[in-house]
Amino acid sequence: MEVILREDIDKLGHRGQLVKVAAGYARNFLLPRKLAVQATEANKKIVEQERQAHLRKEAKLAGEASELAKLMAGVTVTIASKAGEQDQLFGSVTSKDIAEALEKQNFSIDRKKILLDEPIRQLGEHKVSLKLHREVTAEVTVNVVKEE
Repeated sequence: MEVILREDIDKLGHRGQLVKVAAGYARNFLLPRKLAVQATEANKKIVEQERQAHLRKEAKLAGEASELAKLMAGVTVTIASKAGEQDQLFGSVTSKDIAEALEKQNFSIDRKKILLDEPIRQLGEHKVSLKLHREVTAEVTVNVVKEE
């Protein structure tokens, strides 16, 4: 069955793309969730208009994200945490802690956009990536110090 995607779907395609999928997948998953529409001539025209509007909006968001990345280029965040004698933290510094520290510096970043492979468990400086947009990433320095 041919459908036109209305949203980006991992491992399937991008918004506005015409893809062939199994009939059951389309009927039971894509169509009820309004992630896709059947590939008819009328729907192709409507989805093309939506895609053009989405591209304009996406370009605006990418521009804003790149401006924010320039502002965050030299940002250093200091987080105080309890630590043992070998500079091992008793807990860990997570993306939530980093988001709160950035909030104190007037940067509103969603914690889901902070890319940490695993929580920070050592004192010292750590580089953390922020995915501000699909193509825009920024890097901040997180300085974890011993709490007095």
